[in-house]
Amino acid sequence: MLKIAIYGKGGIGKSTMTSNLAAAFAYLGKRVIQIGCDPKADSTFNLLGGEPLLPVMNYLREHDEDPESIEDISRIGYGGILCIETGGPTPGLGCAGRGIIATFSLLEDLGLFETYKPDVVLYDVLGDVVCGGFAAPIREGYAEKVLIVTSGEKMALYAANNINTAVTNFADRSYAKVEGIIFNRRNIPDEDAKVRAFAEKAGLTIVGDIPRSDDINRYEELGQTVIEGNPELPISKIFLDLARNLLEDKD
Repeated sequence: MLKIAIYGKGGIGKSTMTSNLAAAFAYLGKRVIQIGCDPKADSTFNLLGGEPLLPVMNYLREHDEDPESIEDISRIGYGGILCIETGGPTPGLGCAGRGIIATFSLLEDLGLFETYKPDVVLYDVLGDVVCGGFAAPIREGYAEKVLIVTSGEKMALYAANNINTAVTNFADRSYAKVEGIIFNRRNIPDEDAKVRAFAEKAGLTIVGDIPRSDDINRYEELGQTVIEGNPELPISKIFLDLARNLLEDKD
C-alpha cells in the first residue's frame, strides 16, 4: 500500500494536486482513498462533481452515536475513489487538530483499510503546521511518505522549509519521510531557480513539476480533475507520469 501525506502552505494548491493525483492513480487502475484533513472539507470536491461531502466531525455533532459503517461518512467519487473529509470543530470552538485525531481513531475502529483494501491512500493536510493533530497523518503508520507542495513564492518556500525541518526532526520516531517536492508553478520571476536552489539546499528531489494550466481551472469549474475531464491533455499526462513514478518508487 502506498500511503502519502501532502503538505504545503495554505492556498498553494494542495487539494488540486492531491485530487488530480488521486484521479491519476485511479485511472491507472488503483484502488484509492483520499482523506481531506482540513476543517474547510473541500479536498474532494473535484472528485465528487463539485458536491460537498459531509465531514466526519459534522456527522459526530449531528448524531448521538458513532457511524455504523464507512459508508455513513464517505462517498465514492471518480474512478471508484473513496472520499472522506475529517472536517473540524464549530468555528471558534475547539481544535482542528483534535478533529483529525478523532477521525483517524474512528476510521481505525471501523476497519477502513481492512475493509476497503486500498492500493493508495492520500492525506491532504491543512497548511504548513506539522504539530499535534496535523502530524497525525505522518505518525503511527498512517502515511509513509510526505510530498511538499510549493511554488517559488517566498512564503511558500518558507512553509516548505518549515515542513521539511519538522518532518526531519521526527525521523528518529519512525514517522513518514519527505519523498520530495511537487513544484506547483505560479510563473513568478526566477521561479525555477528559486525552487531548485531550495530543493538542492534541503536535499530534496522535485518529483513533480506542474505548470500553470487553464485546463485545471476550467475543469475545476465543472467539479472535475483534468484526468476525468480529458486524460489526453498534456497536464493530465504530467499527473499520470507522477503517479506512475510514485508507484515505481514504492516497488
